[in-house]
Amino acid sequence: MDMPFAPRRRPRTLALELVDALGDRIRDGRLAPGAKLPTEAAIMAEFGVSRTVVREAISKLQAGGLVATRHGVGTFVAGLGDAVPFRIAPEQFATLRDVIAVLELRIGVETEAAGLAALRRSTDNLATMRGALDAFADAVEAGRDAVGADFQFHLEVARATQNHHFAELMGTLGSMIIPRARLDAPEAESAARRDYLRRVNGEHESIYDAIVSQDAEAARAAMRTHLANSRERRRRASAAASVGEGSSGAARG
Repeated sequence: MDMPFAPRRRPRTLALELVDALGDRIRDGRLAPGAKLPTEAAIMAEFGVSRTVVREAISKLQAGGLVATRHGVGTFVAGLGDAVPFRIAPEQFATLRDVIAVLELRIGVETEAAGLAALRRSTDNLATMRGALDAFADAVEAGRDAVGADFQFHLEVARATQNHHFAELMGTLGSMIIPRARLDAPEAESAARRDYLRRVNGEHESIYDAIVSQDAEAARAAMRTHLANSRERRRRASAAASVGEGSSGAARG
């Protein structure tokens, strides 16, 4: 059963939602530092909000140090802002050990997020999760990159907690937290790789089903299994790489 929501949202609530949406785009790189934000009219049209809501949201983003307005020119992304002190830099994802360390962090955070999402999710959250799962499946079958859809699913689980700290942390980390975004070589989609990605999305489906059913413990278990499987795959890859390096050294010695 969905959590009850008021039929009409107040402008302040709409402004905060717009802050979250634009902040997500800044933190995950869709709006890079120096990029110009869309015009007020474009934001109003995209999000279906009033000019007052847009201006309040921009004001809050300015206060947080994420954007700066140049009068007569426009509003530009200033950076990640003072409100986001925690960050893992791109170079901290450089090795298998780095990626495994981030997966360990994600197991701790996202396992609980999945449980809370099961209890608190809205119909809008479920619709976005479903869209991300379908986009992932379509990308895999077409041999395209599915990293964006993968991250979108995990980000929406965080949003479904209705606790903005989870979503902000995920948004700060960005799509680099998906291991394939950092380590997998750009190569044609092999049958084995496609099968692997189908299994990954099957794990996503298990998480989604538990959240739909509002079964918090099942959601936690499904998320932990999913991320632990990813960690173990990376550990095996790390071990295999070490063995390969040792063999090469012996051959040269």
